Amino acid sequence: MLAELIHQKNCKKNKIITDTYTGEIACSNCGVVSLEKAVDTSTEAIGLTGEEYQTNSRVGMKTSLKMADRGLSTIMESQDKDATGKSLSNENKRMFYRLRMWDRNSRSAISIKSFQKAFTLLDGISSKLALPESVVEETAYLFRKIAAKKILAGRSTASMLCATVYITCRLTDTPRTLQDIANAGNIKKKNLQRIYRFLVKELDLYPEAYSPIEFVNRVSKAVQISEKTERLAFKILHISMKEKVSTSKNPMAMVAAAINLASLMNKEKVTQLKIAKISGISAVTIRNITNEIKEKVGGEINGKNL
Repeated sequence: MLAELIHQKNCKKNKIITDTYTGEIACSNCGVVSLEKAVDTSTEAIGLTGEEYQTNSRVGMKTSLKMADRGLSTIMESQDKDATGKSLSNENKRMFYRLRMWDRNSRSAISIKSFQKAFTLLDGISSKLALPESVVEETAYLFRKIAAKKILAGRSTASMLCATVYITCRLTDTPRTLQDIANAGNIKKKNLQRIYRFLVKELDLYPEAYSPIEFVNRVSKAVQISEKTERLAFKILHISMKEKVSTSKNPMAMVAAAINLASLMNKEKVTQLKIAKISGISAVTIRNITNEIKEKVGGEINGKNL
């Protein structure tokens, strides 16, 4: 029993009964009822079909931050009738008219409309980038936090959401580049960079940089290099990170340079232009970083003189 019953003075307190239908706990002698309901620990009724399961289930859909109303929407019928089909009294009709009006006004609020637009776009971006559900929920939470700080006014909802997605990917170590998110959100990369710097400053966040190792498989499969060359690219990156050659450099640029160097060492015909197109890094940058890796750690890679 969750709460202690306060019995009548002449009660013998000999038997407590529980009504399994209503969940009430009461004394069989004096009839006093506990303020708290009993907890039903029995199993859910499982139907053979999805429709039967939904009918027998005692719970609704889970709440979600990526929904404008968090999945707790209210449905108010326009008919002025109760559950039994009888018409409501005039006083109740006026009360429900006001409730419907307040409900309608709450749905048309500026903040709700902003959430609806943002979370619809979030669904599209998450499907394009194959983001995990945890990242989507964290993005929705961070976007609501941004809205609470009242810094959305005068700024594009799409740009703010895309920057929020990138921040969440950095915080959760989900490897997605700025260009990936800019393409998914259909915005310019420079605009995304500007909004990202603004949000990081406003929210006082310090996301860690991606490790170049996380992008090797993605680029190597796209340029179609051998497994031997891919393993060598991993080795080049590990040595470069150990010697701090990769410090303050774009992780994707380091990956492109490592794959370019590995393909040259194994004499595979992979052009710099192909690597540049797939990685989104210019051929000039790839050549410069490749030369820097040769100069600083060339003697350690595979024991060869590069």
